[in-house]
Amino acid sequence: MSRQWVLARYIRELPQEEDFRLETVQLPPPGEGELRVRTLYASVDPGALSRLGGVASYAPPLGLGEPMTGAAVGEVLESRHEGFAPGDRVVGAWGWREHAVVGARTVRKVEAGAWPVSAELGVFGIPGLTAWFGILELGRPRAGETVLVSSAAGAVGSLSGQLAKRQGARVVGIAGGPVKCRWLLDELGFDAAIDYRAEPDLEAAIRRACPGGVGVFLDNVGGAVLDAALPCMAMRGRVVVSGLVADYGVPPERRAGVKNTPFFITHRLRMEGFVVYDYAERFAEARAELRRGVSDGTLRYREHVEEGLEAAPRLFAGLFHGTNFGRALVRVGQE
Repeated sequence: MSRQWVLARYIRELPQEEDFRLETVQLPPPGEGELRVRTLYASVDPGALSRLGGVASYAPPLGLGEPMTGAAVGEVLESRHEGFAPGDRVVGAWGWREHAVVGARTVRKVEAGAWPVSAELGVFGIPGLTAWFGILELGRPRAGETVLVSSAAGAVGSLSGQLAKRQGARVVGIAGGPVKCRWLLDELGFDAAIDYRAEPDLEAAIRRACPGGVGVFLDNVGGAVLDAALPCMAMRGRVVVSGLVADYGVPPERRAGVKNTPFFITHRLRMEGFVVYDYAERFAEARAELRRGVSDGTLRYREHVEEGLEAAPRLFAGLFHGTNFGRALVRVGQE
């Protein structure tokens, strides 16, 4: 028997804990080519909201009563595949469950290292890969350019800024609150930080922090933050749209929208969105470089871990109010 969170009702706006239901189910034995795994950590991702309203986006919607999906790392308890043995640590997308039966082809084995296994869901997982390809493939900052990052204290934003620094860029982060801004400056080496909660005029604050204009804007927020950044872009600046957390759960008629579109022409700007899975064939290459950066101390990361599977819906709802500080995870089982 195992517990899992399922979608109890479609979420039309921002999520609440009552949108999910904790169920106990009987797991089937693994079939040929399958594994039975025990979850150690499960990730909690704001982008998952796009699948919870009953409407398809770039992925099909989750049905009512279906288990919450998402990245998870766990221990193999039983294997029906020659490539895996009990005790192996694996990463997959079985989501908010204590145990799961998964296809061996849907998981990857965790590479042993000096880092905690939870890092497989953050710096070595989708957030790290998103930062890697967003900055190095799409943004491509040049030495001396200014890179602006929104939600800069989050899992994607914090790594994006550090990767841009390694390219010789000047990096400015937008974050919520003095504690997060101080972390960007003191721990991650950002050149400047903007506390959007303390700024009555975000555009003016960006101009002050980026007097030479923004060469690359790695945006995780969208909405009013994106619109405030557009007039501050340098000539031929690049806007990389990694996420739109300000628009998640907000009906189209209530979204802030983008009004400063003339700057796309006057400043010859390019804006491009992407889904990191477009680069799936290169994940191993990027992950190897990220591991080297963590090992040599040139890349740092932060995790926000809450205890117990029960915490998942509460942590998920809090993501949209900025209550987390770092990669949001729930610890489901002891290592």
